[in-house]
Amino acid sequence: MSLATIPLIGLKADNFRHPLDLEATNTIKQLPGIDLLVRQLLGPLGEQFFYMENIASSVLVGENQLPHLYKILLDACQTVDLEPPQLYVRQHPVPNAYTFAMRGKQPFIVVHTSLIELLSLEEIQAVLGHELGHLKCEHGVYLTLGNLIVLAAGQISTWGGIIAQSIQNQILEWVRCAEFTCDRAALLATQNPKVVASVLMKLAGGSPSISAQLNVDAFLAQARAYKEFSNTELGEVLRQLQTAQLTHPLPVLRAREIDRWSSSQKYQDILQNLTRSDYNSQSKGGWRNW
Repeated sequence: MSLATIPLIGLKADNFRHPLDLEATNTIKQLPGIDLLVRQLLGPLGEQFFYMENIASSVLVGENQLPHLYKILLDACQTVDLEPPQLYVRQHPVPNAYTFAMRGKQPFIVVHTSLIELLSLEEIQAVLGHELGHLKCEHGVYLTLGNLIVLAAGQISTWGGIIAQSIQNQILEWVRCAEFTCDRAALLATQNPKVVASVLMKLAGGSPSISAQLNVDAFLAQARAYKEFSNTELGEVLRQLQTAQLTHPLPVLRAREIDRWSSSQKYQDILQNLTRSDYNSQSKGGWRNW
């Protein structure tokens, strides 16, 4: 399967940012004490700790280390018009990938070995595109804060239990909204909605032994059926109960949303307007500084 995509020269975060992401970001910035919480949990010592812990326990991908993964990272970066971060592979039985963007430091992406075993190369490129979406939209600080709050639930007492719970709920809501934006980045990186849907399908119910037997069209039909049910009054209540403490939206909702956006005029406009030849002169060697 070809990994070739058309570079989107001059792509901006606002070209593809999901409206729920924009709304949730504006809300979280207004939370009282959020800046203090960020400084406490993501200060210089915390930044150094996370970087050292990762570099000591993972494999750095490069020209001489897993070069096939390095190539699709560079391809995805070129497609979404972003300079490449570091990429690490980490031994872990739970399929996952995440991004850490330290203030003023080199951002990096970590991909678990079990995720690599589960996905095709094109699907891995979609995952990298998703993580690059976090960097493109400058999600890093709040994204890391969300992960830390999940790990430290019940231990944050600065503002008291009720306020801490309120902050946690709003940050988790922001993280879920940000994921919709980054799924769009995954689509832009691959320019194939079925590849993105396939990643979500495999994360929902895949394994290396049955991946080849899974049917993306059937999963999308399942996603549409769930969406129709969740649009009812009872379905909306149940959906909120399902997702309240999750860091990601439900896979079927994400698949339905990316299926819908891939058919939108906005997506078509991005492909048409940012791949015109008159944009090529804006790019220096395929990269742009932001």
